[in-house]
Amino acid sequence: MIRDNSFHWSLSFTPAARFLLGIIFVIFSGPLTTTAQTLTGDQLGNGLSISVWNPHTQCPDVAPLVAVEIDPDRYRFTVHYYQQDGFSDPLDIRQWQERTGHDLVFNAGLFRENYAYLGLLYGNGRSLGSKRHATWRGLFVAEPAADGSRRARVLDLTFDTFDEQHIPYREVAQSLMLLDRTGKIRVRQTGKRAHQTLVAEHGNGHLLVLKTTEVVSLHALGECLRDAFPSLRQVMAMDGGSSSDIAVSPSLQQATTKMARLHSWIPLLEDSITTHIGLPAVIGISPRQETSGAKAVDK
Repeated sequence: MIRDNSFHWSLSFTPAARFLLGIIFVIFSGPLTTTAQTLTGDQLGNGLSISVWNPHTQCPDVAPLVAVEIDPDRYRFTVHYYQQDGFSDPLDIRQWQERTGHDLVFNAGLFRENYAYLGLLYGNGRSLGSKRHATWRGLFVAEPAADGSRRARVLDLTFDTFDEQHIPYREVAQSLMLLDRTGKIRVRQTGKRAHQTLVAEHGNGHLLVLKTTEVVSLHALGECLRDAFPSLRQVMAMDGGSSSDIAVSPSLQQATTKMARLHSWIPLLEDSITTHIGLPAVIGISPRQETSGAKAVDK
């Protein structure tokens, strides 16, 4: 009886009343649509935070991801290649972190069975022996040669230019473009599922390194980011499978023990891959040693 009366009462609304209710619905439903992209976690440094992003409500097929947010104005990026660093064999992700001392290290991209990197790879302004891949359009770049440029970003070679005769950035790694600035997913839907590491450019100028905690297809991941994380401008996929890896320095992990909260990202990061394989190339981040406080601007 109450249900019938309520239904009849709702049908008697004037158009103006229905319009007003529509506005109220939008206002109060707004926060629910943005919670999936709100990152709240551990502040590991001034400009470095790590959290768990769970898009399950909007993406039922995508498990939680570990999300590392990096402010390029406060953290420096460095590309490493094992031969250039004087190692006879590739190191696993934990060894890379120990040898380099970076606060955080993640896999740099795809490589052949002989550990030759696939695509452009530059460290400290020098080519590390690889050539431009003809079809991969994603390009991570950092540490610009010219003052005033953004210190790290994701370029899309479909729209952006990169002059190899006059290298505009000292640190460069090429890989697959996953999601571009138009919202287009740039990988095919193959059904193949694996662990993934992504590098994304945020609308606020920060970079996000995203690491899956369960296997997923790249196409499904691209759809999820497009629909549930609209503040990401463009996203590139680094190497996946057993090569998908991130290492956080033990000192930063120990620092979290002083924080009175559950650090859910630690077991997810440690347990997502059982075997850490040798990686020929990685990207590390460390705090900038600058005192001027000058901040780069976007050109």
